[in-house]
Amino acid sequence: MKAAIIGGTGYGSAELIRLIQKHPILEVGTIISNSRAGTRFSDVYPHLTNINEQPMELFDANKISENNEIVFLATPSGVSSELIPPLFETGLTCIDLSGDLRIRSASEYEKWYKKSPAEEKYLNLAVYGLSEIYEENIKKASLIANPGCYPTATLLGLLPVVKMNIADYKSIIIDAKSGVSGAGRGLSITSHYAEINENIRAYKLGGHQHIPEIEQVLQDESGRPVTVSFTTHLVPMTRGIMCTMYVNLNEVISTAEIIEKYKRFYQNNPFVRIRPEGNQPSTKEVLGSNYCDIGLYVDKRTGRLTIVSVIDNLVKGAAGQAIQNANILNGWEVQTGLKDIPVYP
Repeated sequence: MKAAIIGGTGYGSAELIRLIQKHPILEVGTIISNSRAGTRFSDVYPHLTNINEQPMELFDANKISENNEIVFLATPSGVSSELIPPLFETGLTCIDLSGDLRIRSASEYEKWYKKSPAEEKYLNLAVYGLSEIYEENIKKASLIANPGCYPTATLLGLLPVVKMNIADYKSIIIDAKSGVSGAGRGLSITSHYAEINENIRAYKLGGHQHIPEIEQVLQDESGRPVTVSFTTHLVPMTRGIMCTMYVNLNEVISTAEIIEKYKRFYQNNPFVRIRPEGNQPSTKEVLGSNYCDIGLYVDKRTGRLTIVSVIDNLVKGAAGQAIQNANILNGWEVQTGLKDIPVYP
């Protein structure tokens, strides 16, 4: 099955090519980049020399449809909402890695993203692609909103305790840290080496665009309004996300008991690994893989649960989950092409 990739100069596209290259069924098809059309992909990413030498092309929905069967949109927010309608109407399956289809409310999207929302028709058609939670919906989908990187780590950590109804929904605090690749390949002062090296910076306090995405899913799964305190930090590493979450419990439970509950919750999900008691995950332990590792600790003194969730933001937080969703909707085994163990050290 040939897969087109739109947004050819970004890290997400490069990661999609790396993963598709190993996939036994998917094959890299057309690569679209309006800004670098005619340029070979390996000229933009020399590490792919002799692996992908094809020239990138201008966007043409009909031509893409003629030569591909599925499309991954690895574009900045505000772009895919314009490209999806002509692609979708040709009958192509679309997996959108941007944020344009994740928020069901057009007004909420406009408020948080400061961009014009997608047409309501496509917001209603899109299935939220958190693979471990919405597998049955994804199986029937032809338009998928791939989750954000922070929401993936956060929601996989929080949803078990929320669905078990043992958490105080008003007490959720999320302390999130990301490597610089999460900001994309574009240049900015905050991602400049001299600014980020030996430094850590909190950003977008109370205003991060992933807040409504996280709250929307938590509300869907709990059946009640949920608000979270969400603080993001940029740390001096290339890849990785760690979300440390704090939730007050409304019943007495031990660390060992909560670990067993999480293991049962994710027993059929090979990409979520629950750590044993006293063992907390680190970002390097999932580097380059599609795993989400989760550590848990119940503080009996405070009655609070601490959840530590780590992912590689470019794999499980983007390209890997997109391919996982492609596997699900095509009826392929969920780990197809994604069995890489983490790169360590």
